[in-house]
Amino acid sequence: MGRAHEVRAASMAKTAAIKSKVNAKHSTAIYVAAKGGIPDPDSNTVLKSAIEKARKDNVPVDVINRAIEKSKGGTVEAYNSVRYEGFGPNNSLFIIDCLTDNVNRTYTSVKTAFAKSGGNLGENGTVTYMFGNFSIFEFEGYSVDEIMETLLEADCDIIDVTKEDGMVEVLAEPTEYGKVRDTLYAKYKDMKFERDENVWIPNHYVELTTENDIKNFNKLMDTLDDLEDVQTMYYNVSNSREEE
Repeated sequence: MGRAHEVRAASMAKTAAIKSKVNAKHSTAIYVAAKGGIPDPDSNTVLKSAIEKARKDNVPVDVINRAIEKSKGGTVEAYNSVRYEGFGPNNSLFIIDCLTDNVNRTYTSVKTAFAKSGGNLGENGTVTYMFGNFSIFEFEGYSVDEIMETLLEADCDIIDVTKEDGMVEVLAEPTEYGKVRDTLYAKYKDMKFERDENVWIPNHYVELTTENDIKNFNKLMDTLDDLEDVQTMYYNVSNSREEE
């Protein structure tokens, strides 16, 4: 069938593998959220958020539904939330959040990813103190004053509410995530979040200037992204990954 067919087949296989990993990551997050509370997104804020994030990544409905149904079963799969802190090229900083049923496997995989990219894992607390932890919400269609009034009336501990290019951003303490989200949903039934999550924001950024540093950074990001246990990565590199 020729070289063109082989290239297309390889590309399709790679795309399918990527989709499979994305689906698996979201399926685990949905299962854990449902198992840890009520398996109903209308009554479980964490589950609702996990489902919305899965939909944004085009995870099929049947994958989402299977994860929820699985959580209703009697068998419990023990997943642990683990966080790793590490140092990448040019002393860049990384926070890696994982969900895993085998901590030893995940630790080894993450440690190897850093080692092969010229970095190393640090002890707990060696990186997080150089980041701020916040709840962040982004959505369209409302004014800053309206949102501010709604949240203050509900006694939510918010840091700031801003608006840029039609997008409202609410920044709050991480402990206020559920309260802010529930308050907004109770007041605005049709509100759709473009973003709603607890995040780590670096206090300062570094720029990678050498070809080798950029190459190692991209290698580290790709390797971590390929690990099924890795859910979220935070880092303080300002360069775009396309600059390789």
